[in-house]
Amino acid sequence: MTQDSDDSAALLQLLSAPGTAVFLDFDGTLVDLAPTPDGVRLEPGVVEALALLAERHGGALALISGRPVAQIDAMLAPLSLPVAGVHGVERRGADGALHVAPTRDVSPVLACAQSLARRHPGLLVEQKRGAVALHYRLAPALEQLCLQEMTAAVQACPGILLLHGKMVLEAKPAATDKGGAIAAFMGEAPFAGRRPVFAGDDTTDEAGFAYVQQVGGQGVKVGSGPSAATLRLASPGALRTALLAAAVAPLKE
Repeated sequence: MTQDSDDSAALLQLLSAPGTAVFLDFDGTLVDLAPTPDGVRLEPGVVEALALLAERHGGALALISGRPVAQIDAMLAPLSLPVAGVHGVERRGADGALHVAPTRDVSPVLACAQSLARRHPGLLVEQKRGAVALHYRLAPALEQLCLQEMTAAVQACPGILLLHGKMVLEAKPAATDKGGAIAAFMGEAPFAGRRPVFAGDDTTDEAGFAYVQQVGGQGVKVGSGPSAATLRLASPGALRTALLAAAVAPLKE
């Protein structure tokens, strides 16, 4: 796979094959990135396509996001899917049961992020269950300052890891990641025994790519940038096109 690859045909084949378990990141993958997290929008037909694709695969379709589960539910309403939120800290299975991983104190990181935001217009702080995200998309010149101060704050919090994503720094429990969330789903019905496919766009998705490829599945990198994923799509629009096509394509034998 190169950064110029377009593996849409290969992805469509995987999505149309019986025995596939589908896992999708949200921001930058299913929806285009926006200046603020609240600014993202689902394109028409996407929710309906997800519902059809989930039905075709016996319910084996889940969202794997850095957002809280409640935010994903609000975005997809009235559709309710299995979902992992906050990089696996929250996870709702196909049976509706909500699993919450242990968290640690992130108050020093929250205080650091809030202090930065007060001093520098354009920074946005998100407080999540056991995690803190600092967005600097509206103030990209502050990246190094944010990285320096957030790194120092995280060092004072045992068991907390700082993720550096696309215009965001996120402190979260080191013991949870998207790979672990997908692994947990793969141990449960209706995902167990299927071949996992995971699409994501950011460094925060690399743990998911590593897991699915370790167990014989495929990782799909959406957009540019280095990745361990075996397949690549140019943009969220290319992924949506594949999902819409797979939702109505005959299931292959």
